[in-house]
Amino acid sequence: MKKIIVADDEELIRKLVCDFLTKEGYEPLQAADGEEALALFDSNPDVELLILDIMMPNMDGWEACRKLREKSNVPVIMLTARSQEFDELMGFEVGADDYVTKPFSPSVLMKRVAAQLRRANADSAAEVLTLDNLELNQSAHSVTLDGKPVSLTLKEYSILVKLLSSADRVFTREQLLDDIWGYDFYGDIRTVDSHVARLRTKLGEWGMKYIKTIYGTGYKIEVTGNDG
Repeated sequence: MKKIIVADDEELIRKLVCDFLTKEGYEPLQAADGEEALALFDSNPDVELLILDIMMPNMDGWEACRKLREKSNVPVIMLTARSQEFDELMGFEVGADDYVTKPFSPSVLMKRVAAQLRRANADSAAEVLTLDNLELNQSAHSVTLDGKPVSLTLKEYSILVKLLSSADRVFTREQLLDDIWGYDFYGDIRTVDSHVARLRTKLGEWGMKYIKTIYGTGYKIEVTGNDG
């Protein structure tokens, strides 16, 4: 049974989400704030997803997600009553993988949960992809550069897997959006650009050298021409 942490200071919402998770066959763990959520995660290393409300006392969802990303790439879905674009961008900036605005449909949230878990567990084969001084281990779900671990969000990791698995192939923004975010994603296609930009930045010189923007189309990892 997959464990999922639900952190929200509103008990009614927390209980509603947990009830639906239980009906779907998950094991929900409740937290009233970010600090409690992180403590639960530390004591339950087999947790496979977190649902974090943004506005919580003691430690809000932003900070909880930011601290979580220092040690784990476990999927995170953010909940908020606000709908400004800034909130969504902020959520992705701190490492969130999805974003749901209140009020929301519990059944839709369950679909988002299932989608994130599918994507997180999709690459279970013990396959290692390497290029120059970068190594991506799909079994361990890890990325190292010059032997040092690189912390990526699930979306950034998924983009890197997609591009690295088919080097020199151009992927359109639409293809990346459909394959990684899913056909039911209603956000702006510029989300792809912002994630690729952060991925390139995190990979430093390697990212600038190999991750190429094909203007008006999309992205690719360029090996041909970089092998000298």
